[in-house]
Amino acid sequence: MNQSRVFHYFDHNATTPVCKEVLEALPELAQAWGNPSSIHWGGRMPKNILRDARKAMADAIHASPLEIVFTSGGSEANNTVLKGLFDYYQTAQFLTPEQRRRTHYMTTTVEHPSIMKAMQHLQSLGARVDYIPVNRQGEIDLEFYQAHLSEETALVSVMMANNETGTLFPIKRMAEMAHTKGALFHTDAVQGFGKIPVDVQELGVDFASFSGHKFYSLKGTGVLYTRKGNNVSSLIHGGGQERHRRGGTENTLGIGALGVVAKRASLIPQKVETLTKLRDYMEKRILSEIEEVTITAGETARLPNTSSLVLNGVDGETMLMSLDIKGYAVSTGAACSSGNPEPSPVLLAMGLTRAEAQNSLRVSLGWDTTQEEVDGFIEALKVVVARLRSLNNNEGDSCHV
Repeated sequence: MNQSRVFHYFDHNATTPVCKEVLEALPELAQAWGNPSSIHWGGRMPKNILRDARKAMADAIHASPLEIVFTSGGSEANNTVLKGLFDYYQTAQFLTPEQRRRTHYMTTTVEHPSIMKAMQHLQSLGARVDYIPVNRQGEIDLEFYQAHLSEETALVSVMMANNETGTLFPIKRMAEMAHTKGALFHTDAVQGFGKIPVDVQELGVDFASFSGHKFYSLKGTGVLYTRKGNNVSSLIHGGGQERHRRGGTENTLGIGALGVVAKRASLIPQKVETLTKLRDYMEKRILSEIEEVTITAGETARLPNTSSLVLNGVDGETMLMSLDIKGYAVSTGAACSSGNPEPSPVLLAMGLTRAEAQNSLRVSLGWDTTQEEVDGFIEALKVVVARLRSLNNNEGDSCHV
C-alpha cells in the first residue's frame, strides 16, 4: 500500500479496522499458545482466556456464558443454526410427531448469502422455504409473514439489520409471532452488534449470530448465541469443544480479541448518537449539493452509520474506483459479493430498477470517522459525480472505466 497517500475508510459494514485495545492485547494473547483442552499448565492460560471472553460476550448481549458458542464467524454461525436444526429434526431420537412435522422454514428476500444459500440447500433436502418480501423502503411484509407461519414452521431466520441499506427489522415482534406457532427464531445480528445495543433477552430470539471483524476485532472469530434448551446438530464434528456443539481446537487468539472488544459494548449507546448525527449531516449535504440523489430506505429505521445512495446516471463501480483513487473506500453493495458485475440482489428485491441498483453506493461510517473526513468525502464525491455525469452525457450511457 502506498503510504504517501492519505486513506479514508467509509466501508465499515464490510469489515472494521482492528481497535487499539485489541492490538495492545495481542502480544499477551499470543503467549497463550497452549491447547485449551490440555489439563496441564500449558492449557490453563488459554482456557482462562476462553472463559473470560465467553463471559464478556455473554454480558455484552445479555446472555448466559453457557449460551455462547464460539465459531469462525457469522457465516458458520448461520449455517450451524439452519442446517443443524434441520438435521436435528430429521435424525434426533425422542422427538415428538409434532416436531418431526416441522419442515417449513422462513426468511426474507434480502438476507446475507450465507442464509440464502443455506436455505436453498435445505430446499434441496426436502424442506419447504418461504421468502418474505420487502417493499422499496426495506420494510418486511408482516401480512405475508403471518399468513405463511404455521404449525409446521421449524425456524424463522431474519437479519437484525441489512448490510446494504442499514434497514432495521422488527425482530422482537417477529420472534413473538413465530413463537405463537411453536417455531424457533434466529436473527443474523452480524451487522447489528457494535452499531446498536443488542439484548437477546429483550428480543426474545432463540438463536443469534455475531462476527468479531464487524466490531473492531480479528477476522475468523464469531459467536452463535443459542438459548438454553435449544438443540441443533453440530455442523463441525470432532472433539468435545464448546460443550460438544462445535468441534475443533479453539482459536484462542481470535476469541481473546473478541473478548476485549466485547468489554467495549457499554460505549455503543454513545456511539449510536454520534454516528447518527454524522450520517444525517453527510446525507443532508449530499442531497443539497449533488443533484438527482436519493437515499434508499431513508424513511425507515436504520443503522446509525449506513447510507445507501442512488446517484442517477453514475455507474456505481466506476464511482467506487474513482473514489478509491482519491483515497476513499466505499462499496457498491455487500463486500461478500464484490467482483460480481450484476446489480445488488438486495436492492432488486426491494423494487429498485437495475439502473438504480447499478447507480448505487454504500457509505458506512465507523466509530472513529470524523466530520472533517466526511466533508472531504463529500467534496471528492461532488468532483467524481460531476466528471462521470459529464462523460455520461458525452457518451450517451452510464460510463465504465
